Amino acid sequence: MIFSSVSPAKTGAEAWFEDMSLSLTAISRQPGGMRREIRQAVRLAEKFNREFVRPRALAMDRRLQEDHDYLPLEWVEEANRRGFFTMCIPRMLGGRGVCFPALSYFMEEIASECLGMANVIGAHYLGLGTLIVTWNMPLMARVCDEIVSGEKSGQACLVSLAMTEPTSGSDTPEPELLDKGTVNCHAGKVAGGYRVNGSKLFISNGHFSTWHITVAFEDLKRPADSGVVLAVKTGSPGFKIGGKESKMGQLACPASELFFNDCFVPDDQVALCADHTRGYHRTGRQIYQRLFDDLCSISRAGICALSAGAARGAYQDALAFAAGASGRDGALINAEWVQCRLADLYRNAVMTRLLYVETNYANGLYGVYRQLQSKPAYYALKYLPAGLSRRLTRAVIQQDRLTRFMRRMQLDRYNAAQVQRTAGMAALAKFAGSDLAVENCQKALEIMDRAGLRHASGAEKRLRDAKLLQIYEGTNQINRLDLFRHLIGRGLPQVRLHEDAAGRSCDHGKK
Repeated sequence: MIFSSVSPAKTGAEAWFEDMSLSLTAISRQPGGMRREIRQAVRLAEKFNREFVRPRALAMDRRLQEDHDYLPLEWVEEANRRGFFTMCIPRMLGGRGVCFPALSYFMEEIASECLGMANVIGAHYLGLGTLIVTWNMPLMARVCDEIVSGEKSGQACLVSLAMTEPTSGSDTPEPELLDKGTVNCHAGKVAGGYRVNGSKLFISNGHFSTWHITVAFEDLKRPADSGVVLAVKTGSPGFKIGGKESKMGQLACPASELFFNDCFVPDDQVALCADHTRGYHRTGRQIYQRLFDDLCSISRAGICALSAGAARGAYQDALAFAAGASGRDGALINAEWVQCRLADLYRNAVMTRLLYVETNYANGLYGVYRQLQSKPAYYALKYLPAGLSRRLTRAVIQQDRLTRFMRRMQLDRYNAAQVQRTAGMAALAKFAGSDLAVENCQKALEIMDRAGLRHASGAEKRLRDAKLLQIYEGTNQINRLDLFRHLIGRGLPQVRLHEDAAGRSCDHGKK
């Protein structure tokens, strides 16, 4: 792969300052109302933890270990009843309109009690986020309508992202690695839509979801040049949900197998295909890369938020244990080695939070959140009567011109240097945050010794749950390479990536 030749806007110390001082730039531009929304979201999550998650998390984990096929639907129903699946849908689409950065704080809080429950909510927004970054406005409005209706009826409507395949996982968002691997989910163009054949696995919330935003390929030999994003609905002829995958942690959030056997997807459920971007300056491969850079910029910040919750939970477990336990020389909390360990745990929890906060600032300045976080748009959406907002939205959202305009602005006329900053920060947040979370879980067990290994302590569950954070949304090794690709090696024309992975080159970001 020929490395991107895009240079940072500035060089040396100035470039470092621009990359690593995002909060300094963002804070004056951010609407003041966001801070109040974030605090309200944290209080909501605290209440949910106190009333529902904390009294049930360990018992549910035990039950799911004993009964692999059990699906904790009552957890989905409770989250639906409390409005969590519409919380971040804009008011103009019928949702509660809480700003997207608040979702990170919300998930951190729930993850401090149970990562599985937090991921049930997070995976729903991952599926919805994938649909959003295709900028198919009518389809987005249709799916959001069903989510809102599901909340009112009590029948939860969730969205999953169906991407991982038996022979490809972390490499799927990377065009070079995607071409090197083997994919099997084929989308054949037919009259009126696509016909899909193949399978997906490790799909979070697959068993719970009504809509599955599915990534398939028109040419299996050239997948990165022929990606198609489709919205497949549960119950569609030819679509089947298979078994649950076995995994060690986050058991409350099922990882599912999905099968497509001549599954017809009509044109109005095609979120993005080559016909939609015909005439763009960017190639199909560049658009595919752009789509997943955008998606990963927000989803990896979300994984870092889950990591922050796990890191904080481990710190709190260890502190509570040390405060109440005694060693040979008296109270454990007074042992110097314990105090040093607790300081490390506290440091890691704080560092993990700062990483996702800074990444969200990057997304607000340069990424997917930019439009909604501009002060005029934010306050208009906030204070315009909800009924009027929805009527206006319905009047314009079906206009093809709006979808064409938004899609061209986001997928064709983007600033490559800004994409590097958001995607690079997200990759850093993902691998650093999840590594720190696992480190905290291990250090907490060191302090708690044998007591920490008992299921009732919650500490061993937390470590099982946290290990998954290092694997999904791109393994941490892939994320390290993404950080190198976006921020470290830019402007160095001699740098090559994935040289042993593919013979062809990638020119993403050259323009």
